[in-house]
Amino acid sequence: MEGKEDKHLKIMITNDDGIFEPGVEALADVLSHFGEVVIVCPDTEKSAYSHKITLGQPLKLKKIDFAPTAEAYAVNGSPADCVKLAMEVLLKEKPDIVFTGINLGPNVGRDMYYSGTIAAAQEAMLYQVPSVAVSLDTFKKENIKFGIVKQMLYRVVEVILQNKIAKNVMLNVNLPYTSKELCKGVAVVPMDLTISRYHYTALNDPQGQDFYWLKDNYQNLKVNEGTDYQLLKEGYITVSPIDLKHTQKRKIDQISRWFTNFNYVQEEN
Repeated sequence: MEGKEDKHLKIMITNDDGIFEPGVEALADVLSHFGEVVIVCPDTEKSAYSHKITLGQPLKLKKIDFAPTAEAYAVNGSPADCVKLAMEVLLKEKPDIVFTGINLGPNVGRDMYYSGTIAAAQEAMLYQVPSVAVSLDTFKKENIKFGIVKQMLYRVVEVILQNKIAKNVMLNVNLPYTSKELCKGVAVVPMDLTISRYHYTALNDPQGQDFYWLKDNYQNLKVNEGTDYQLLKEGYITVSPIDLKHTQKRKIDQISRWFTNFNYVQEEN
């Protein structure tokens, strides 16, 4: 890959699989062509941590010497902790953009509410820093050829950095596990929240007591046409913009009217 390196661009990387997962180094290799990279990741796997932050116990930053293309630090906390700690303590100035990943396994549909990868990108949004979550549609860690993944990701990153992400928006990117030649293109789609990917399975322990194990049914789901689920499986890169806004002015006005009479009675009393 020929780089278009600009050392004035400050890029931060985090993830939820842990700092020693190969997806982090692969992401750093790609992003180092575009700017100066710093890595701040959990010291162990923190998948499905959502937007948890650590309360009631101290966090530690430890410098790690494993990525030749970037400074790297491990944190004994969540993905959101990593971003928050980097923004408030570690970095002298905020990065220009935050990337999270490369996550092992896709983040589609309702994963928006569970994923530590996405939550870390959302934490960056809270600091008015553009962010991109990157996931790969495979679970077979030992067989991943990151060379073909990096070639495809490079082209996506190049387009993203040539444009401007709004400060209250993050991009959730899912890569099919295929070569850039076989990739069918990029589909910008919403995340399909109608599909329930995870279900509890009941089992019995030796004493006959029920316990429940959360099973991922991703491989066997019947999916809707034109959704992030379907297009990713068909070989498209999916990009889903996620807005930071959680309240809407129209809904505030509407629900305020519900309590008009209540407030009137309170004033009379």
